[in-house]
Parts: sequence; structure tokens; C-alpha cells
Amino acid sequence: MGSFRDRTAIAGVGYTPFSKDSGVSTLTLAVDAILAALEDAGLAVDEVDGLATHRVGDSTPPWVVAPALGVPEVSWYLDQFGGGSVSHSVIGQAAMAVAAGVAETVVCYRAINARSEFRMGGTGRAPAPIFDMQYQAPYGYFAPPQQFAMFARAHMNAYGTTHEQFGQIAVQQRANAVKNARALKRDPITLDDYLASRWIAEPLRMLDCCLETDGACAVVVTSRERARDLRRTPVLVSGAVWGGGDSFFSGAGSAAYGTDFTVTEAARMAPRLYAMAGVGPGDIDVAELYDCFTYSVLVQLEDYGFCEKGEGGPFVESGATALDGTLPVNTHGGFLSEGYVHGINHIAEAVAQLRGDAGDRQVDGAEVALSTAQPGYVLAGTSALILRSDT
Repeated sequence: MGSFRDRTAIAGVGYTPFSKDSGVSTLTLAVDAILAALEDAGLAVDEVDGLATHRVGDSTPPWVVAPALGVPEVSWYLDQFGGGSVSHSVIGQAAMAVAAGVAETVVCYRAINARSEFRMGGTGRAPAPIFDMQYQAPYGYFAPPQQFAMFARAHMNAYGTTHEQFGQIAVQQRANAVKNARALKRDPITLDDYLASRWIAEPLRMLDCCLETDGACAVVVTSRERARDLRRTPVLVSGAVWGGGDSFFSGAGSAAYGTDFTVTEAARMAPRLYAMAGVGPGDIDVAELYDCFTYSVLVQLEDYGFCEKGEGGPFVESGATALDGTLPVNTHGGFLSEGYVHGINHIAEAVAQLRGDAGDRQVDGAEVALSTAQPGYVLAGTSALILRSDT
């Protein structure tokens, strides 16, 4: 594990604007984000020899992106099937390819028209080609809000977690988005606003749910040595893990903690991540936690060891996760308020924090960041990164 630590770095990040109707193809989005990331790093297209992405039939693969960009030759690529659970494994696998010497400069990207084209969990098309779906579709159990609602309810029943505690997450993240010019939602909200928002799937309200977003984001991964010669301060990949077991839908009895739906795969994977990076929860200065729903933030606070199981709600209520708290979470506003680019914009925000260029939302002294994928509900696996500033 130690031989992988800090051998690779993120040298650049790039975005397209986030919107509800991009008016362009996912290919255009991907190319624009990649070019922005290369510009940020101070690299040319002909210096790219690797491309990596993840998708669920809703984006553009590397072998289409490469000729559109004008990349002369791709020596390594990754076209990972999967949603948010695999989002951080894409960067981890790119870092592994660079460390192994099979590629020198890999651009990881996610491009998605998730509002104007492919709405996640929509029912106006055939069920996804995943074997678990045959057990859900006959009951009209299709959409992620329906699925996460059941897990959120299990946590409420087990630990007395409240709507107000979920609401604090939404309110805090919106306050961060107010400071983020890229965010789709920049109007402040109050707890009363949250409680007045309409039900989507009880106990989840509209303000518990991430934004359907058109957009793209990209990050450039290269060696630590090469990154030091480029335009921006490198951000080192100190830890990168991915994996999983059985899905809660297909085999809950053999999942990470049996039939305890309040514990995710992240709880089993977190010790491996911390060991690889040589840090613990107390060393994390800023956390970008996958927030498809408010509940996913709360359960990850527990499963990554920032508080005891069942204490996620009080931890949030204490103010610990606010921008001026002991563990600032989703400093850009997250998927709830900045926009949902299926994982990678969390990584880009962590990079901004560790480079010290996050503007009004900058966390003072941020040196170590945790960025996570969907923690293991719905799909069995998860992935995560620990990043460190190269200072």
C-alpha cells in the first residue's frame, strides 16, 4: 500500500458551465471540460496518452473523445460501467496506471446531460440492464429517491434521526453554494424552507435530493515529479480504494454488516483507505462526501469514522460540518446545490481546497481531503480518495 502513496498527482481541473439544458452533446461537454483541465495544468492535447470515464449509457466513451480532441495515441483508457459508486475508482485506476508506467498523462472526465437527456432513475425507458432490477421493477421501485428513502427511514427508526437533522445538511450546503459562482442554486435557504419543500419519497423531500444537471468536469492525473513542473500546485493522490460485496437488494445477509441497513460498504473500506494514505479521520481537514441525498452525507460521517454510529444527526446539528466547523463538508455546495456531475466535481473541489484557491469558501490550512463516492447502497461497491497538498 505504501508504495502507491503520493506517487501521482492531480495537476489540473476543468469544468463546463452547469445548467438544466446544455444545448450540446455529451461529447461536446466532455471535450470542453478536458480542454479546460489541460489549460489549468498547462498541458497540450498531444501530451495526453490516457483517458478515463464512467457512465451508465448516458455519456461518451474514450474512443470517441480521443479523436474529437485530437489525441494522437491512447496508450491506456478506462470506460467503467457504473454510477456514483465507481466515480472515484476512475481517478484511482488512472493513478495506478501512471504509477505503473503504462501512461504518463491521463485525463479523467464525466460528461452528462442529466436533466435534458438521461434523467437518472427515469421510468420512460426500459429498466437498466442490472440483474437486481428484475426484483424491483414489478413493484414500481425504480428511482434512487425511492431506494434511499428506505435506508434513511431505517436510520431514523434505529437512532431517532430527525427530518431537521437532514435539513441542516441541505441548509449548510446551500450556504456554501452561495459563495460558489459555479453553483446552480445560490439563494440561501432556511430550515423552515427545507421543511416546507414537497415530498419526493418519504422521508426525503425535494431539498434532500441532488440536482439533475447538464455538465462535465475533468481532472488531469500524472506523476508527482511531472506535476511539479506544471502550472499549478500539485495535489497528491495519497490513498485510492474501491471495492464492494453483495448488493443490499440481492444479498443483504452477506453484505458488509448483514441486514443492518444503517451501515454501508464505506465502513468496511474506510480502514483500508486510511491505512493506504497513512492518516486517520482526525487528519482530514475537509470532506467532500457523496451527497446524492442528505442521508448519504449523514451515514458517511459515521462510516468514515468522524462520529459513532447513530451520531451523524447530532454531529451535523452541532455545526461541525459547516464551513467554519471542525470538519467542513461539501464546501462547494455539493450535488444538492452546486450540481450533480456524478462524483467528479467533488474531487475537483477537494483539489481547489488543497491548492488554496477556493475563494470565499476556502478552508484555512486545508492540507488533507477526503472525497467519496456513493457509499454502497443500490450498487454494492464504493470508492474514495484521500488527497494531500504537495507542500
